[in-house]
Amino acid sequence: MATIYHITTQAEWDAASAKGAYEAASLKEEGFIHCSQESQIPGVLQRYFNGKENLVKLVIDTEKLTSRFIYEWSPSTADTFPHIYGPLNTNAVTAVEKITTAGTAL
Repeated sequence: MATIYHITTQAEWDAASAKGAYEAASLKEEGFIHCSQESQIPGVLQRYFNGKENLVKLVIDTEKLTSRFIYEWSPSTADTFPHIYGPLNTNAVTAVEKITTAGTAL
């Protein structure tokens, strides 16, 4: 099982769970959902979620995705990140981990 991760709020995940699909704002704005590899999570939390609360880390099984995903280069961080090109079907999420204020999963 190949695994990727996505950070969101508990409220956004709860709404997606009820709907059966998750669509981050970036899907409409950029055409894809930003995801990370596990080693990239600390940097993502620091750059985009500093000071935010009620965050969760979605653990995603890429083999269960119904939307296409690819790894793409990010010149701003000089690293390659996974992107999901379409809604994230909730049954591809194998775990939802709460993130503490220190940026680590509980």
